[in-house]
Amino acid sequence: MVPYLQIIDHPLIQHKLSFLRDRSRTVVEFRALVRELSLLLAYEATCDLPLMEKIVTLPDGSSCVTHKLENDALCLIPILRAGSALLEGMLDFVPTASVGHIVVQRHHETLAAEEFYFKAPSDLGKRLCIVLDPMLATGHSAVAAIRRLKQAGAGAIIFTCLVAAPEGVKHLHEMHPDVKIISCALDEKLDADGYIVPGLGDAGDRFYGT
Repeated sequence: MVPYLQIIDHPLIQHKLSFLRDRSRTVVEFRALVRELSLLLAYEATCDLPLMEKIVTLPDGSSCVTHKLENDALCLIPILRAGSALLEGMLDFVPTASVGHIVVQRHHETLAAEEFYFKAPSDLGKRLCIVLDPMLATGHSAVAAIRRLKQAGAGAIIFTCLVAAPEGVKHLHEMHPDVKIISCALDEKLDADGYIVPGLGDAGDRFYGT
């Protein structure tokens, strides 16, 4: 496996992903599975976060040195709308994280990404920025979102998704070779309409019931 791409092959993730692909899952079931998978994605994506020492008082009155996350260490950036599906689970895992938002929509004919909205903390350069999107298909939305983050001062960036296509991984790495990609699966290919095969269907529609 290439160093910039991490596929999480843990048995529990692959087990849950098999249910997620199943078209018979209800909206409630689909949302629950996405939340569970986002927790596991957050665990992997935050493994290199910096820690600072903290002295705590133990129950017997003595003290010891422990370690905690540095202040303002993390910012989660969902690419709306579908990226919000991963946000709640990640916030469950790291409730102190800041949250930025970016709206990037893929044109259905040209597949090009168009930015409509961006809002994030002003000190992105001091944080690890984790970009969230359930699918990495063509990679156009991810490339546009990361480009906007870099323009805002972001340095350390990780892209996380549930399912990726080889074409999207290739495009994202060509445009942003410094960005690590973490996914639960690397699927076969894109179809003629730019959707991942086998994929999950439209993750946003399935999550929001639209």
